[in-house]
Amino acid sequence: MSDVAAVAGVSHQTVSRVLNDHPSVRPETRARVLAAIAELGYRRNSAARALVTRRTGVLGVVAPASTLFGPTSTLVGLQESARLVGAVVAVAMLRSFDADSMHQAVEQFLTQGVEGLAVIAPTVEVMGVLEQAPTSLPVVIVSSGDLGTEAEHLHQVSVDQRGGGRLATSHLLAQGYGEVAHVAGPQDWFDARERLAGWQEACRAVGVEPPAPIEAGWSAAEGAAVGRRLIREGLPRAVFAANDQLAFGLLHAFWEAGVRVPQDVAVAGFDDEATAAYAIPALTTVRQDLAALGARAVRVLMGATAGSPPTVGIIPAHLVVRASSLRPRA
Repeated sequence: MSDVAAVAGVSHQTVSRVLNDHPSVRPETRARVLAAIAELGYRRNSAARALVTRRTGVLGVVAPASTLFGPTSTLVGLQESARLVGAVVAVAMLRSFDADSMHQAVEQFLTQGVEGLAVIAPTVEVMGVLEQAPTSLPVVIVSSGDLGTEAEHLHQVSVDQRGGGRLATSHLLAQGYGEVAHVAGPQDWFDARERLAGWQEACRAVGVEPPAPIEAGWSAAEGAAVGRRLIREGLPRAVFAANDQLAFGLLHAFWEAGVRVPQDVAVAGFDDEATAAYAIPALTTVRQDLAALGARAVRVLMGATAGSPPTVGIIPAHLVVRASSLRPRA
């Protein structure tokens, strides 16, 4: 910084103000300092800065090691938002969301000196590990529902998964299909539980007792397997799938067997993946604003590192109606 100051003909403090985007620096001075930085190839020494400020500027993120649309899109939004506030994101991708894997990830991040931790789409099993994390480490849990904890270092942000489940189910019922089956995601995931609860609430709100849910995973292959089973055992009039991948699998199985959608069975999903509009027929689904979710997670985490109290932030879901659910005209 002293070298930059000498080349630019300014003080060391002025260089610091430019680097920290302080508003009191004149535009021409700022331009001179930036030109000197470019000429000298100056880069901040993050390690030295962390020793002085006791702040690393690093946020840890734990996410599933998969291509699942929701967690992956949330991670992208979180990384972009962190960059805008000058933070660096370190990511741990877990193939298994179990207690041992989570414990190892938390320990790794603690040795790296992260200022806070975001956990995307956690399962029931990992909550015990997060509750036992040092209270000096703020944790933002990106998941919905009642997580069953009052730990003061834990914060929560989510899309309204239960509300989204109600929207999709209420829409199918309003089309006059009478009864709506539900292909549920893994019930150790909080988000899957909330979507199922929303389906149940929407059914009971109109006096329909929901049938037993059909439990599955998150993949299109599992959706196709469920679709073939429904064809063998008897088709419901409408199906709400816990994510778009399950819905795509259902559509494929129905197409294979010559089952018409929505004439024979209506289908709705959850996520609004980019390909949902191009399915045949185009898929009715619940849209999550995952970029906004990632941004909210960063804001809450940055606030938590500054000592803000526990937070719960909920982003509404939106129904996108397409051909797969619309009752055919007589």
